[in-house]
Amino acid sequence: MNTQAGILPRIVAEERMMPPEWALQEQWLFATLNQAAKEFVARYTQPDGTLIWQKEWPGMDGSDDPYEGFMNLALLYVLGGSRELHEVSRKIWEGITWQWTEYGQVSREFDAYYDWMHHGEGYLFLYFLGLAGPATSKDRQRAVRFAGMYTGDDPEAPNYDKAQKLIRSPLNGSKGPRFKVTEEDWVTHRSILDHYPAPYEDIPGVDFASGKTPWSNDDVYQKMIEMMNERMNRGDVPLNLNATGMITHAFMFNGDATYRDWVVDYLAAWEERTHRNGGIIPDNVGLSGLIGEYNDGKWWGGYYGYRWPHGFMTIIEPLTNACMNAVLLTGDMNQLELARSQLDANWALRREENGQVLVPNKHGDNGWYDWRKALPKYPVYLWTMSMADEDLERLERIPRDHDWNEITIPVVSGRDSKTGRETKHFIGNTEPWFQYIRGLNPDYPKRILAANMELVGRQLEKMRSDQGDPHEWKSDFADGDFSNIHIWQEMCPIYFESLVQLTMGGPMHISHGGLQHARVRYFDSQEKRPGLPQGVSALVEALTKDGVTLQLCNTSLFDEREVVIQAGSFGEHEFTSVQRIDGDGCPVPGSHIELDGKWLAVHLKRGAGLRLQLGMKRYVNSPSYDMPWPNPYAADLLVGRREDGDASCT
Repeated sequence: MNTQAGILPRIVAEERMMPPEWALQEQWLFATLNQAAKEFVARYTQPDGTLIWQKEWPGMDGSDDPYEGFMNLALLYVLGGSRELHEVSRKIWEGITWQWTEYGQVSREFDAYYDWMHHGEGYLFLYFLGLAGPATSKDRQRAVRFAGMYTGDDPEAPNYDKAQKLIRSPLNGSKGPRFKVTEEDWVTHRSILDHYPAPYEDIPGVDFASGKTPWSNDDVYQKMIEMMNERMNRGDVPLNLNATGMITHAFMFNGDATYRDWVVDYLAAWEERTHRNGGIIPDNVGLSGLIGEYNDGKWWGGYYGYRWPHGFMTIIEPLTNACMNAVLLTGDMNQLELARSQLDANWALRREENGQVLVPNKHGDNGWYDWRKALPKYPVYLWTMSMADEDLERLERIPRDHDWNEITIPVVSGRDSKTGRETKHFIGNTEPWFQYIRGLNPDYPKRILAANMELVGRQLEKMRSDQGDPHEWKSDFADGDFSNIHIWQEMCPIYFESLVQLTMGGPMHISHGGLQHARVRYFDSQEKRPGLPQGVSALVEALTKDGVTLQLCNTSLFDEREVVIQAGSFGEHEFTSVQRIDGDGCPVPGSHIELDGKWLAVHLKRGAGLRLQLGMKRYVNSPSYDMPWPNPYAADLLVGRREDGDASCT
């Protein structure tokens, strides 16, 4: 396919149709989000992209939160939001990066040192900017530089041990591994962590069984920091698997095979450790590669491990991200095996309590505890990628103690009070989407779009209230009040889980560092930009191992539009055929066309629409951020840095 000459396979939709309700709802939501984005940016940012906030911020925490609050500006643009969102989102990313450099958390444009739960959350913004394209030299160089901090190639950030294939500390970043933390590093968390369980059973003055730890007590705090430095801050943890997202991000700019190999090798290193540990992935590995090296040989008790603070979620989530990234880079579905094995191992430990099937969420010195219901969302991610019966079985074995068709209007980060489901970043409807895409929840599009509009309305009300006035936000450092670091996420009205699910045919990304995997994405052929053209709505109706069914509708009676469909979020798939189908799902005679590329252009006449059945081979292309047209920026060369030394003229 000669994309350099602008030649794409192309079909034309000429028959005018009455726009379905979902199509009009999508347009209403896009228009509302575009306006809400302008108001959100005006309320909380300066003209240079920095945030209206306080003059100082201590500790190691916090740079992820402003990125999280504004990252959806970029993703909305990727889906088809207003053109000005592109420039605005880039300016805000630069503004936040400068501002938190001045606060002291960021160095060389990257978080100086923190963990990959928070790195993962914050750098979703970068991944979305990659999708927004076109890639500039600055984008490419930044991606390569950040990846170098984790491949062992940056002497200023020696985070990775190439020989042992391990990241050397759970706390890492542009200044390298942080083996020892200070009381100042954790200062912003003390009042929050008063309500969290202890990281160890043997902390003097702490009742582990109470499930709370008095971080605000100076004596306990000092002892806890000392014990964490001894036992927890050296060596590798599963949470670091989220770093595979940053390496994959760099690969999609330049296709360098060393990045692909790093992801595969690092995942394989954790497979080997799991095998050594009898099939359960250990949550702490010392600098020598020994499991439990600084923890009396215990395979549990690591940073963000089985015991502290969240348990199994922070094991399975980065593992799921890493396995999906490895499949994306290699096309090999066997790369999902480690995530599958840990879901199976967790399920094998299940027990029944009061008529409910529960699995252990934590492990401590007295064995497994914190028994909870199994979460369906991680098998959903695996099934969406593999389309394999075995992953469907991992879903079907989970008892349905609530209606999986039920839609949640997500609450602020945490758990929905009604369903108990996680709603981090306002992502709360993976299960009902899964039901819909299997044909079991037919009215889901209309209901989720209506719920999404209600969420935006609620968030706008909150943002416009006195509570949402940034000039009134104050942290009382003397009293340990650092609560407003999450305020932008809590006030942000730019949430659109429905648009990702319905237009792209995939669940919303995993909030702690997952790439936005999906079956298709779109480009505006006339504007030469990502996203659905203005007035065009899309609905992915069905997914199979070798195809996708979708509808396109031009809701405008005044403008013709042309949309380019891409096979996969990152062009990782390839279209093999396209077939028009009628309202009953029957093929339209004479409309079958053979294809052999990752792009298909569809020209939509005024008010026209159509349903398409697209055949595809999945995970056969090298993933990239390329657009269907030549990149206007010089893409091949990176700007060289002068070496230190004598720079005088001769």
